[in-house]
Amino acid sequence: MVLNSDGKKKPFRKQPSNARPVPGPAKPGLQVRAAAAKILAAVVDRKLPLDGALDNEHGNPAYKALNESDRALVRAILNATLRHLPRIDAAISQLLESPLPEGARALHHVLAIGAAQILYLDVPDHAAVDLAVEQASHDPRSRRFAKLVNAILRRLGREKEEILAHVSAIPVMPEWFLQRLERAYGRERAHSISESQLEPAAIDLTVKADAEGWAKRLNGFALPTGGVRLAAFEGGIPSLEGFSDGAWWVQDAAASIPAQLFGDLAGKRVADLCAAPGGKTAQLVLAGGDVTAVEQSENRIKRLRSNLERLGLRAKTISSDLTKYQPEELFDAILLDAPCSSTGTTRRHPDVLWTKGPEDIVKLAALQERLLRHAVAFLKPGGTIVFSNCSLDPIEGEDVVARVLADTPSMERVAIDAKRWPGLEAAISPLGEFRTTPDMLEAPSGFAGGLDGFYAVVMRRVA
Repeated sequence: MVLNSDGKKKPFRKQPSNARPVPGPAKPGLQVRAAAAKILAAVVDRKLPLDGALDNEHGNPAYKALNESDRALVRAILNATLRHLPRIDAAISQLLESPLPEGARALHHVLAIGAAQILYLDVPDHAAVDLAVEQASHDPRSRRFAKLVNAILRRLGREKEEILAHVSAIPVMPEWFLQRLERAYGRERAHSISESQLEPAAIDLTVKADAEGWAKRLNGFALPTGGVRLAAFEGGIPSLEGFSDGAWWVQDAAASIPAQLFGDLAGKRVADLCAAPGGKTAQLVLAGGDVTAVEQSENRIKRLRSNLERLGLRAKTISSDLTKYQPEELFDAILLDAPCSSTGTTRRHPDVLWTKGPEDIVKLAALQERLLRHAVAFLKPGGTIVFSNCSLDPIEGEDVVARVLADTPSMERVAIDAKRWPGLEAAISPLGEFRTTPDMLEAPSGFAGGLDGFYAVVMRRVA
């Protein structure tokens, strides 16, 4: 049966806004759902990043007003909603005789977070339904649709398995981005990458030394990148052995690759451009480099310095707009991990594909090319530059490098040897560039698989 605003099979009829009595005091849990709906609206409608809204100091006021356990529930609801949003929208739409009224975005968000709890989270159906109805009743924009919310979500609960099976073939990425992936990787691989977004992101560590030993101490396993992957655990990262001693830091396996492509840096002047939060800077220091870390944001520089201090490592730090930065001396090695669309990180940042669009990818690719051309001028003859980013789109990786190499005779590509990366041979392209995708890297039972999507290339200045 198809339902409308009265929970019955008949067309929508506009009702006066005072048709329902003003609700009483808010039920327990309502503030959590209200915060989730407000933040979902900020992400999907206003294209604001999720991390900013969930910042404990400067985030959304409705979120900051909650205690820590309620904040955790907000995060869980939003992550589930954003990861499955196309399927959630399809599930709701199939129960409506006609689309929601124009301008009913607030109602859409109430339904979406309610559906996410019923379909994808371990929240009792009755709680999800009752609080969604209460939420609609408290909002003058949605009050007249409270019966619709009740009917739709109750039916989702009753027919959960059937509905999940019906929507399971719908890709969880927006159509515009899925089409880009199909052009770059082929249809089968693109859909594999899309599905991998639903896998929980792993917690990976880069260790100063003895990965096998730390894997045993922390009940993890050693990665082919030389780091350690943890199993799920209770408690915070700072509570783990080795944190306070600075023996390791959190860094996705893919993000640890670019700095390793230099090899031994002993006695070399090294620049880490766009350096914060400092994980790659730490790797370059440990490789023996005399490192200068450049970052535009003073706040991000402070975070980088704090991270290096915990690790007991030193690097020169400079706050500067990279397009205006001019070093006093040329460098032997440069790492440019350039700003990008971050589409390779959707497992841990599911908002990315809802806050970015095709025009953002084009603009960021142009910025990356400008930064790379500028950075090449800092490099000594015979020096090496590694260009990397966490985008899945070749426009932000391979295409940028191809243009720079085509009209810069002083630069050449240095092919990465796949034999030196056992377990990740499939990530090395025919040209010898790194291209990881989230559906790569199998893991033992009990551990999350996959890694972030990353691109990296090694280039050398020959003159």
